Amino acid sequence: MSDTLVLERIEANLARLRLTRMGEVLSDTIRVCEEQTKSYLSFLDDLLEEEVARKEQRRVETTLKISGLPFIKTIDEFDFSFQPALDRRNVMSLFDLTFVQRKENIIFLGPPGVGKTHLAVSLAVKACQSGISMYFTTMEDLIAKLKKDHASGKAGNARSYYKSALVIVDEVGYTPIDRHECNLFYRFIANRYEKASTIITSNKAFSDWSELFTDQVIVTAILDRLLHHSTVINIRGNSYRLKGKLPKEGEKSYEQGQ
Repeated sequence: MSDTLVLERIEANLARLRLTRMGEVLSDTIRVCEEQTKSYLSFLDDLLEEEVARKEQRRVETTLKISGLPFIKTIDEFDFSFQPALDRRNVMSLFDLTFVQRKENIIFLGPPGVGKTHLAVSLAVKACQSGISMYFTTMEDLIAKLKKDHASGKAGNARSYYKSALVIVDEVGYTPIDRHECNLFYRFIANRYEKASTIITSNKAFSDWSELFTDQVIVTAILDRLLHHSTVINIRGNSYRLKGKLPKEGEKSYEQGQ
């Protein structure tokens, strides 16, 4: 059988096995290996690397598409120069994702528009690229899902917002919640405590959470579990959305007690 026919049969078999990337680069890989006198093992390794890379790319793209993220941004797109008070080294250290391995939490605090969601999304994207299961939700949507599970009598522990290794809850504090909703959120946090990592973004200082959750006892219990193993990033600065539109104002701390 001629080399041409063998090549065609190999390409057909790769297509049947859905190894599409290997089929696409087969001819070029053969040529490069012949030019560089690579071994058969190196030839096979090069082909497999191409296929694995393509499948990984598709996995990441699919996961991000269904993740619920409001946008896709990486840490490279974050403008640290606009938030000079933010400790860049401290933020960048989070992107090794060891906090997920240690089942620790991250809390981003600060006024609207300073980049809290951007940083949270960037960590979610990094987690996805690293093969870590993640789930993104706003506080409003999370409460709605928890109430639905409670009303149906389902525990909800199999839901992505419970079982994912990393869950991002955005916009905590934008709207107050009643006692029942407060209890549901407490159960959510308690269920994930020391079992998985949660990222919270909030425009409210911890000292103001009692206004949000109405029940001081439950607030204390929530914060106790959130902060026990956590890193708090307080972003002082102006809104990116108002960049160039407003004069620079005095900065306000969103850390508890300041």
